[in-house]
Amino acid sequence: MERKDRPFDVIGQLAALRRYARALVRNSDEAEDLVHDALVRAFEKRKSFRSGGNLRTWLLSILHNAHIDRLRQNRSLTRRHDEAAVEAEQSLPAGQEHAVRLQQVRDAFFDLPEEQREALHLVAIEDLSYQEAANALGIPIGTLMSRISRARTQLREFEEKTPRVSHLRLIGGNGNESS
Repeated sequence: MERKDRPFDVIGQLAALRRYARALVRNSDEAEDLVHDALVRAFEKRKSFRSGGNLRTWLLSILHNAHIDRLRQNRSLTRRHDEAAVEAEQSLPAGQEHAVRLQQVRDAFFDLPEEQREALHLVAIEDLSYQEAANALGIPIGTLMSRISRARTQLREFEEKTPRVSHLRLIGGNGNESS
């Protein structure tokens, strides 16, 4: 006997949702994440559930749609990574000395405190204005400018203390070179 005013009881449907999620993704951790996402969506859309409707069917449908959305998102991400890899393959590798120096600069950048690295990345690499970067980080523009200044100072100090010794030697020649 079904009541017309039956409660929105998703707890009673968890076992079915978990089973279906495991069947879709074949991984219990991913299945739990999928069930969680579906329950969040169901809660957000609970007003759209028709009273007297089949709660289990409605929840399984939401779970299925969440799974499809994840698949699309993963395919899109994979496609973007593949396209980036193709672009990277078309570039010429840097010379060994240049590659070593680039790795040193990259390491120095990643050694910066996170807040400085974020600020410098947005302005120097993503080419955002100071105001846009401050808005993206949710901080005042003065704070952003201070972080960028400290980051640049640290990188400048790195440049000054890292020797730039060329390992190239002149071989042969006419004997007029000074040693």
